Amino acid sequence: MAVTEPRMSPDSSSFQPDLDPQKSLWTRIWENRALYVAISPFYILFAVFGLFPIAFSLYLAFHKWDGIGVMTYNGLNNFKYMLTDAEFWQAVGNTLMIWIYATVPMLFFALLIAFLLHAPFVKFRTLFRVGYFLPNVTSIVAVAIIFGALFANNYGFLNYLLQSVGLPVVEWLNAPWGIQVAISSMVVWRWTGYNAIIYLAGLQSIPQTLYEAAKIDGASAVQSFFRITIPMLRPVILFTVITSTIGGMQLFTEPQVLVGNDGGAGAAGMTIVLYLYRESFINNYFGYGAAVGWGMFLIIALFSIVNWKLVQGKSS
Repeated sequence: MAVTEPRMSPDSSSFQPDLDPQKSLWTRIWENRALYVAISPFYILFAVFGLFPIAFSLYLAFHKWDGIGVMTYNGLNNFKYMLTDAEFWQAVGNTLMIWIYATVPMLFFALLIAFLLHAPFVKFRTLFRVGYFLPNVTSIVAVAIIFGALFANNYGFLNYLLQSVGLPVVEWLNAPWGIQVAISSMVVWRWTGYNAIIYLAGLQSIPQTLYEAAKIDGASAVQSFFRITIPMLRPVILFTVITSTIGGMQLFTEPQVLVGNDGGAGAAGMTIVLYLYRESFINNYFGYGAAVGWGMFLIIALFSIVNWKLVQGKSS
């Protein structure tokens, strides 16, 4: 007597969707409309608050509009003015300098903290991880106010320390370099712990057998660091460098709260986003502001590609 295999019910784990090639795409969508309705809220919200602002900003970049009146076509004039505006290029230069001041020490300290947290002799490592990550979830406005008190020209805490050891007072917020140092310090304080946690996760994923084999072969700790740790951490380092580049090019709250919309002395705190904010929401040049936004996008994309090439290197 032949035994036939039982048919699988639609609710079985091996149930496959109907992929009949004879049916049109719209027919299959209609038959599975309940599933598409279930996932539609995400795509609707993304289209409204994600895709539409991007598309509208690109459209707006070719127009002249004050936010209330009639929108008029302006061609490439917004982009031409951006490329010839000295203030825009000063904002680009300020942003790059602040990024250099902040990114290099931030990633160095983050890697050092990650090594210390990964060391077996460190106790209460979970408590330290939480403590280092707290600045990342602290209000940026509150941080800017505190650092403004630290770097105050006359009664700041840093000047108090300088006077206590007999050194002259430094007017941090009246000097272009002082403003950039203050903004960079905020960035370092806020993001060092975040990057340290990422580096720590990368260190924990490296097999200990590699270090044991290197030690048996007579490799020193320095050689193990440069031949094992750094190559194994390369994807993590690439991630932190690119995210730091994107974040560094989008600085706004720190300079805006610390030195105001004009960028402070010599406009040294005028970053690209602060410049965009001033032109769009203070001077009401929304079309030009949209053009600046797309210019900033191209700059971030260019620097991300350069960082990827430098960190990633040639594949073996």
